[in-house]
Amino acid sequence: MKSFLKYTLASMLAIVLVALLGVFLLGGLVGAAFDAEEVVVKEKSVLVLPLDARFRERTQDNPFEELNLPVPFAEGGSIGLLDALQAIRQAKEDDNIQAICLKGGLAMAGMATLEELHDAIIDFKKSGKKVYAYGDLYSEGAYLVASAADSIYLNPVGLVEFNGLRVEVVFLKKMMEKLGIKPLVFRVGQFKSAVEPFLRDNMSEENRLQLTEYLNSIYQVYLEKIAKNRSKRVEELRAIADSMLVRSAQDAQRLGLVTHVAYADEMEESLKKAIGAEDKINYISVNKYIKAKQGGGKTTKNRIAVIVAEGEIVDGQENLDVINGEEIAKEIKKAREDKNVKAIVLRINSPGGSLLGSDKMWREVSLTRGVKPIVASMSDLAASGGYYIAMNCDTIVARPTTLTGSIGIFGVLFEAHELLNDKLGVTTEQVTTGKYSDLANPTRPIREDEKAIIQAQIERGYELFTTKVAEGRKMPLAKVLEVASGRIWSGVQAKERGLVDLLGSYDDAVRIAATMAGVGDDYRVRFYPGKKAWIEKLLGGAHAKALLAEALEEYRLLISPLEKVKRWEGVQARLPFELRFLW
Repeated sequence: MKSFLKYTLASMLAIVLVALLGVFLLGGLVGAAFDAEEVVVKEKSVLVLPLDARFRERTQDNPFEELNLPVPFAEGGSIGLLDALQAIRQAKEDDNIQAICLKGGLAMAGMATLEELHDAIIDFKKSGKKVYAYGDLYSEGAYLVASAADSIYLNPVGLVEFNGLRVEVVFLKKMMEKLGIKPLVFRVGQFKSAVEPFLRDNMSEENRLQLTEYLNSIYQVYLEKIAKNRSKRVEELRAIADSMLVRSAQDAQRLGLVTHVAYADEMEESLKKAIGAEDKINYISVNKYIKAKQGGGKTTKNRIAVIVAEGEIVDGQENLDVINGEEIAKEIKKAREDKNVKAIVLRINSPGGSLLGSDKMWREVSLTRGVKPIVASMSDLAASGGYYIAMNCDTIVARPTTLTGSIGIFGVLFEAHELLNDKLGVTTEQVTTGKYSDLANPTRPIREDEKAIIQAQIERGYELFTTKVAEGRKMPLAKVLEVASGRIWSGVQAKERGLVDLLGSYDDAVRIAATMAGVGDDYRVRFYPGKKAWIEKLLGGAHAKALLAEALEEYRLLISPLEKVKRWEGVQARLPFELRFLW
């Protein structure tokens, strides 16, 4: 009887909760339908760009935000880099936007993303409009963008983090030993360090060399941009960082890194005077500004298709944070066959992943080349599989700080019989039809002849990769092998070695594609894949999973290394396993 009452009450509670959720959804639907407020850009407005936002290539709209529901995840969201760049371009010509306000903080973006924002701010200033920055704290990455401002404000008890860049690799060897899991690694290339976290508890000399050279390359670019903005010499900035001379807000002002040490209200008073505002400042966010400006622009039929490939590369998996190789391949094909699309820009921000998924996209790029111009635009990462999908484009454009190359592949298997047998007491038996029917079975030790088969597959994959690089880049294979072996390069280094054609921005890549297509300025950009309607995202599991991941961001470093292993099916072309750049 007690069990009956327990389950009955539980069922009733579930019904009530579902009913309440239904009421919230219904209320949201009504609100979205009847209370949707049109976003208007008022006179003397200020565009706000938070430098501590989570930047993606494109804004991922939050369906809960549009419904105005009193539920978790109903507020917030990321900012799309490409949307932010568009907003800054439009604000430059918009008479209602009088200035841009940059909000400092801990940058949650890659260095190439921050470069793009920095250069867009520099271009905005050509209009004669002012750029103000305010922060309680500026990390190195946030300060790169803020350094381009006319006035840089810092809280009197705040700080500018200016002591150099670093990279951190997470190693799992000891953890796996304690669990009784033995990794079996198959790779080609001395610099293919993606598997080191399974095999070592420290960096190999090869990995330390490539990371050191890469970090120094992007640090030079970083210092050069700040030196130009703040009228200083690179050597002077390097000395400030090496001795960590910025230890207080007052130090930052004395050394010329900020212009004012003041509170936020003092900055606002100065900003009001600069734009001639009599009352409060009309701030408008990037996302709201983009919505307000929707529907404007050119009406020409000529389109430049921008296909955004962001995240790890998988084959056939539906998720907001990964590149579905099959889906992106279809989008390339769709753009190639659309008569209104005159050229294609493949925007890549990926550490690589599935070789199969990468090859599907490469095939569609190859079929497009010669039919329509196709240009690769590299963001923070275009490495390994990310480089694979770019290498056959007509032109490859990278940022100086883009992490690219990593031409190499690997495979990893896990022997778990110690964990299962000795620690968990689980035993298994198999009935097979042949010697290799249970190849790569994790419940038993792998044989030497099986290892030889898998290693041969990896070597064939590496030969395929390097041969295609040679063909796409029109380089002798011997020269490709010199820069391959899984080694990473900055955009500057990659250009010196012939792996990319030009150093430039996303806008540069679009202009190059338009010029190659012969359409001049008579075009409009269309993004692929298109954004889904909010109701599709609300009902889709992928979006809910992404929102939950954002809510649990602080635990990501504990979970993500093991989560990613699930995606390592088949031969992989990807970056070092868990690489964290801290700026």
